[in-house]
Amino acid sequence: MADTCGQVLLGSGLTVLSHPLMYIKVLVQVGHEPLPPSIGRNLFGRQVYQLPGLFAYAKHIIKIDGKAGLFNGLAPRLCAGTIGTLVHSRVLQVGLANKLVSGTSQKAEEGSLQHVVNETTKEMIARSCATIVTHPFHVITLRCMVQFIGRETKYSGVFDSIVTVYKNEGVLGFFVGLIPRLLGDVLSLWICNMLAHLVNTYAIDDSMSHTGEIKNCSQAVTGFFASMLTYPFVLVSNLMAVNNCGLAGGLPPYASIYPTWVDCWRHLSLEGNMSRGNSLFFRKLPVGKTYATDQKRFF
Repeated sequence: MADTCGQVLLGSGLTVLSHPLMYIKVLVQVGHEPLPPSIGRNLFGRQVYQLPGLFAYAKHIIKIDGKAGLFNGLAPRLCAGTIGTLVHSRVLQVGLANKLVSGTSQKAEEGSLQHVVNETTKEMIARSCATIVTHPFHVITLRCMVQFIGRETKYSGVFDSIVTVYKNEGVLGFFVGLIPRLLGDVLSLWICNMLAHLVNTYAIDDSMSHTGEIKNCSQAVTGFFASMLTYPFVLVSNLMAVNNCGLAGGLPPYASIYPTWVDCWRHLSLEGNMSRGNSLFFRKLPVGKTYATDQKRFF
């Protein structure tokens, strides 16, 4: 219990610190570009036209809503983080994941491929349960953020937002975008753990000094690589969570109306926008796109 409380407190602190970053990322994912392109320098020092980065975007939000504006949607996100940590911990504690895995797998030595598969499966079950339970708060968080585009106040608080979603969309409204989010989480977890196992087994010699630190580093690197590969699932999930929900950021001209997340994926792929919002620094202009000053977006 003490470990769980510690995880909740640590997670909440990290959530507060990282919230402005997520807020800006979501607005970029939706396609909101309030500032026109400007001349800057790339990594090689060459002058190029580029989109405003993290700090320029943050200054724009502060200019309109003040510093507190950077924390729109924080309350439901904290709820999601706290509940998710509790559910994840509880699933592992009660042995639900262990029972499901032990029924289909044999015991394996630590460090073996079978052991990695077993542990990854347990973690997948726990994460998936936490994601499903907290997705309604995730949806509310995203909608609170996207309100910045149209200056709406439709989603003003956690409980009021729950009522609003239920009245307008019913129970299913709380789970829009869940499937691509689950797929992305599961794929990212398996890619990360499998790649880390391959690196630790065939590229790292146990006789080397600081083997533990090197393996931890390889886990971090493969995790970053996996998150890059599965980013399109995150993007599609977030866009579906705000699509056609009555907010300007989820309606034309910012977004088409997507019947399913597959339609959203196809449209983004055709437009070449599968990585939109993936980077908040040194942002390149979209190829073949024109900036619309009045709409504050590219088309």
